Amino acid sequence: MRTDHGHLPRALRRAYGITRSLVMYHGQPGRYRRAQRLYREFLGPGDLGFDIGAHVGSRVRTWRRLGAHVVAVEPQPDCLRVLRLFFGRDPEVTIVPEAVGAHRGRATLAVSTATPTVSSMSTEWIESVVADRRFAGIRWDQSVEVSVQTLDDLVAVHGMPAFCKIDVEGYEVDVLAGLSQPLPALSFEYLPPAHDAALTALDMVDRLGAASGGYRYNYSPIETMRYASQRWLDATDLVRLLDRFRPLGRSGDVYARLPDAGPGRYPARAAGPSAA
Repeated sequence: MRTDHGHLPRALRRAYGITRSLVMYHGQPGRYRRAQRLYREFLGPGDLGFDIGAHVGSRVRTWRRLGAHVVAVEPQPDCLRVLRLFFGRDPEVTIVPEAVGAHRGRATLAVSTATPTVSSMSTEWIESVVADRRFAGIRWDQSVEVSVQTLDDLVAVHGMPAFCKIDVEGYEVDVLAGLSQPLPALSFEYLPPAHDAALTALDMVDRLGAASGGYRYNYSPIETMRYASQRWLDATDLVRLLDRFRPLGRSGDVYARLPDAGPGRYPARAAGPSAA
């Protein structure tokens, strides 16, 4: 992730950043096939998926291939342009040009134009990762005011998702704070430099699921779309697993599922047009 394009004009940094994301997330057929195999456990035809932090739509593409209706939530203007270009005419994709947080309102998004994958609404997260050598050269060189709604708001409007992906660069705890009920299955990003924040997110998820049979967990490192454990774990065993990966310094995704999670159980409501 080490990069520094601060000497380039902003327009060129933006073009570089979006091109880099497109190549990274849409230009690797092997990853795309692995993603379909993984998400087939959670989503099938007619199911509803929430993609919180949709970026340039790699998950949207995968989930649509599985036949799911997708609510793609993304506040970054450049990423929104890509989402509208790729999916704006698909009636089974609803594009929400907002952020998700603990409360409705407005917030400031710190944008890294050259590396939009690390744009974040969490100043604490940015402060925690800048000390890591892998983030040397990363610049958050633009601020954008964005509208914020909660996960509860999304559920009220669109229905209960069969699966919800949360990838918001350190803002996961705030997103989960706006949720008052367990989701059947979800994922959230894990980044070793922000280990404590991930443990807080895990505790919030575990508490939400306690009255619904309890979540079981797994971990997929660095976009491999493969689970690190051959069996699903409880929260304590997941923390032990993360402790093994933490010294490697690479990010990944924690997956959580309730006992009744799976395709066909949480269909989308009647599809509507994509948001403008």
